[in-house]
Amino acid sequence: MAELRVCSVLVTGANRGIGLGFVRNLLAMPDPPKWVFATCRDPKGQRAQELQNLASKHPNLVIVPLDVTDPASIKVAAARVEEQLKGSGLNLLINNAGIGKLNTLETETLEDMTRIYTTNTVGPLLVGQVRPSHDTELQQSSPGSALSCSKAAIVNISSSAGSIASPFVWELMQVVSYRCSKAALNMLTKCQSLGYREHGILCVALHPGGVQ
Repeated sequence: MAELRVCSVLVTGANRGIGLGFVRNLLAMPDPPKWVFATCRDPKGQRAQELQNLASKHPNLVIVPLDVTDPASIKVAAARVEEQLKGSGLNLLINNAGIGKLNTLETETLEDMTRIYTTNTVGPLLVGQVRPSHDTELQQSSPGSALSCSKAAIVNISSSAGSIASPFVWELMQVVSYRCSKAALNMLTKCQSLGYREHGILCVALHPGGVQ
């Protein structure tokens, strides 16, 4: 992250795990973003305590309630972010929120698969529709036509478990619904990269590796 120059970034699922890690590292940068928007479903809940502690120490951290499966919640969160940015535009969106369940082919259910697909694939689609936009100040300091996270980008946190060619650790866990949702997320990312390129938005899917 040392070379990243970004004025504003939004991280979904930021109250724990990878999302919380992103927030911590963004705030610890030598030149941190002017605004870090950390979203989760229940910002005042016990599971968001660490996030609340960070917010008390960093005035550039704004916690925003967001359920990525709820269009109304997304609309309210987008308005909150837009109000804070005052028209300058969101530079970087990190679609991190995701869920999984240790189901097999035999135990997978319609309910579980629908819930996981909705969170892991439909959520990033809906949140991504509130697209990042170029910040004029950043464009002037980072000239050139190349797409960049420092200009405008959507980063979808995927997983090698969604790889069709090399399904990661199938022998240890099948997690069928999770795998299918991440495979679909990879295709969504490709669609976003094609559809949003004309708007100057970089769209990528990243596999963070095995983490807690």
